Amino acid sequence: MEKSESQESKSPSQLIDARIKELGDWRGEMLSRLRTLVKEADPDVVEEWKWRGVPVWYHDGMICTGETYKNVVKMTFAKGAALKDPSGLFNSSLDGNTRRAMDLHEGEKIDEKVFKTLVRAAVTLNKSKAKG
Repeated sequence: MEKSESQESKSPSQLIDARIKELGDWRGEMLSRLRTLVKEADPDVVEEWKWRGVPVWYHDGMICTGETYKNVVKMTFAKGAALKDPSGLFNSSLDGNTRRAMDLHEGEKIDEKVFKTLVRAAVTLNKSKAKG
C-alpha cells in the first residue's frame, strides 16, 4: 500500500483485502480462507482494522484476530479459554486465562466445520455477555 494513500480513507474490509494481496503467499491465502470461514459462520460479523494492521472480527464483542507472521498465521480468539474445543484447534496461547489461539503453518489444513462451530460459539458467548 502506498504511503501517500491514507488508510483512513479505506474501510476495514478494503484494508484487509489489501493486506491479503500484499502478503502474496500462503499466508495471504490462509488469512483469506479463514476470513471467508468467519463470514460464513456469522454473516453479521463486523470487520475492523486495529493495531497497525491486524484484522479483527466482532459481533457483540471481539470474536478473533487474524495475525500474520513470517512462519505462521495466528487466529486468536478473545474469549477462547471459555470455549469448548474438543477437536483441539487451539494450539497456542494455552496458558492464559482468557485468550486462546491457533497457529497455522504453510500447508496445514483446517477442519472448516469445526472452525466455524468455534466462531459461532464465540458469537454466542459474546451475546450472552452482552445481555448480562
